[in-house]
Amino acid sequence: MIAKISYGETCQGTLNYVFGKEGMRVLGYGNTFSQSISPKFFGSVLHFQGQRNATKNRYAHISLNLPHSEHLDDGTFFKISEEYMQEMGYGEQPYVVVRHNDTKHEHVHIVSTIVKEDGKVLEIFNSHRRSMATRQHLEKKYRLSKAPTTKQKRQLPIYRLPELQFGMDVEKGTKFYLQDVLNGINQKYKVRSFEELAKLVKPYHIELRTTTSETGRIGVAYGLNNQKGYRTRFINGSAVHRKLSGPKLQKVFDTHSKSKMLPMHRKRLLKQIETTYGLFKTIQPRELENVLKEYQCIDIKWEESQDAIEGYTIYDKSGYVFTERELSPNIRMQNRLDIFGNVNEPTKIDTEGKQFKLEIQKVIKEALTTSYLKSQKQNGLLSEHIMTRNFCNIVPSLMVSNNHNFLEGYFPTNQRKEFRKAVEDAFPMVRERLCELETKKEKEALENKFQLIGDVLKKEIFEVGTKEGSVRLLFQSLGVKYNENKLSFTNSNRHTVPVPLGRLPIPENMEKYVSSGFVRQNHLMLQMLLERSSENSPKLTALAIFLPMIFPKLYEKMNPVYKKQYEMVALAPYIKNAERMHAPFEKSPKDYIALFNAKGFYFVKGENGFEVKSIYTEYETSYPLSQRTSLYLSSIPDLTTTLNKQGPIIQGLVQDGRNNLKNLWAGHLMERGVYDKVTFMLTSEKAYPNLHREMVQHHMDNGLRQSLVQVSERQFSIQQNRRLRKGVYTVSSLLGVGGKKTEEVFNGFKNEMTDWSKYKRKSRGFSF
Repeated sequence: MIAKISYGETCQGTLNYVFGKEGMRVLGYGNTFSQSISPKFFGSVLHFQGQRNATKNRYAHISLNLPHSEHLDDGTFFKISEEYMQEMGYGEQPYVVVRHNDTKHEHVHIVSTIVKEDGKVLEIFNSHRRSMATRQHLEKKYRLSKAPTTKQKRQLPIYRLPELQFGMDVEKGTKFYLQDVLNGINQKYKVRSFEELAKLVKPYHIELRTTTSETGRIGVAYGLNNQKGYRTRFINGSAVHRKLSGPKLQKVFDTHSKSKMLPMHRKRLLKQIETTYGLFKTIQPRELENVLKEYQCIDIKWEESQDAIEGYTIYDKSGYVFTERELSPNIRMQNRLDIFGNVNEPTKIDTEGKQFKLEIQKVIKEALTTSYLKSQKQNGLLSEHIMTRNFCNIVPSLMVSNNHNFLEGYFPTNQRKEFRKAVEDAFPMVRERLCELETKKEKEALENKFQLIGDVLKKEIFEVGTKEGSVRLLFQSLGVKYNENKLSFTNSNRHTVPVPLGRLPIPENMEKYVSSGFVRQNHLMLQMLLERSSENSPKLTALAIFLPMIFPKLYEKMNPVYKKQYEMVALAPYIKNAERMHAPFEKSPKDYIALFNAKGFYFVKGENGFEVKSIYTEYETSYPLSQRTSLYLSSIPDLTTTLNKQGPIIQGLVQDGRNNLKNLWAGHLMERGVYDKVTFMLTSEKAYPNLHREMVQHHMDNGLRQSLVQVSERQFSIQQNRRLRKGVYTVSSLLGVGGKKTEEVFNGFKNEMTDWSKYKRKSRGFSF
């Protein structure tokens, strides 16, 4: 089911559209004194209540759409509509539910107002996100087909024209066809003019006709012409759909044309196409489409006249559509006869050109880096890995490289050896340059870590020192180690920085492996606490809140002043990440609070708005929510009661010992879909995820249950193997084979069948 919601300043046009459709059925009214009122009377009630407030978004128009071939009776559809309005917070408002049958998919329209009887307005913050969550809730409850949660990138299907759609009125079929195609085009592309729209809909046999009034108002009409004897009259755009009228479309076109990103997209595309031209010596015109698609991921289509190519249109990934003339006259095929002029020559790469040499270098660099990142054990640094590689070592990475295969594909079969030789000859130089570059980066990174450690110790962020060797905890958290007055990376001794600390009481096995992601987050966090980060610095992620779990001994020694600052800084990225994760489940502001409560976070209302706190902090640190989110939570009718209900939930988590970051980490992994690690924590570490039961149920259905079953079966098999092995030891002991070890195993595995001691008195005369 797809739910669409929009707001407007007036309702008359919407009501005319909803009630004016032929064959429409009023399924029922909400919060009116009678179900027998007329549409005209309801329109008056809605109009007068909406006019009690000057807000521009007075009226709400909602449509609930079922996919093709799915059916609901009127009673069920009205019940779903009632529940939708209730969940969205509009349940106490007057509304009407009208069913239309003018399209192939069943749908209803709901018209209401956000203005209450007292003149105040309902808060519509996050209404589209809440609509998505409500829709998913109803899909599951009524077993409806699920709508896609992400925007799908696909080619528009060319539907059958109305004259072939049996059993449908031709005019209705035409409108349905026009709506489907035009809405799809406007969603997929950022159209900038009616001329561009006419070109985009031409393959679908749709024609456009525009008119301009004396006041400058632009009108548009649509018609069908399949050039095979079927042609319709032109239908005014507003009659097809109110969003497809001339003024509405012109407003959209102007927005796209004035976008600040438009010049950047033009510049990027021009550079990509010029780079492509620089790589090739000759290009067969008909092969340019494949070349640009494979090399630059650019989609183009030819502009032809009488089987002659006049140019091409570029369909950019940004949604904009350009012609090559619009980008630059220098890339027009007619102006680049040096590449496109010789039609007798196949498409050939310019092996002597600068771009070809650059591409070979890119391919080698990619292979060297990929072979390091994908190695099972990343022993040493990238620079060390590079210097130990020879050409044969990177051949497997080259074979799976799309860039390598693209270049090789435009060499004739009898010249493939020459291409490989060119790559092999360039390898030593590229390896040396890349090694120098990475060495420089690694030295700078180590020097940066050294300076960071000095600043951390100077500011006394952690109460660590050299007497007891606790400074090693700081070293470990930054991915470095100390030995013989030198600082180096944990996994390499290639680069060192002299640090005259003397002999420290540091155990040899202090270099415990820590994920590079957490080391990076800890580095960024310390930079932020020292105010060394800038706007261009990498941002903290949700992982920052788990640093005390990864480096427990270090964060236990954190200065309380900085600890409080850390807790507040780490809360921000986690809250933002959690809000994104909650979106499919958040039907209302109450759900917003409930989802965070289940994770161990709670909200308090202060003078300046809402603040969020957690059970994982020592100093009751809080993080202020944005003004918009505070207004969103303030829209809860019984806010005080809702906030008071947080207490028992939070206290229950603390009493159950679930105020441990491991429980939050298990929930975080579950949200990311890392079910194998979650299963390990559930079965081996007994860490139960702090997560709302609705989210847990979703992940159980999404693959967690299957992962748990697989692990339980595997553990059962291991237990069976252990019993079998002990059984073998028992038989060996009875036969007099083995020794003390076998006897110990046997004595530890006594049961009704193998505990022979109880039979000793009865079988004294019996011996084996």
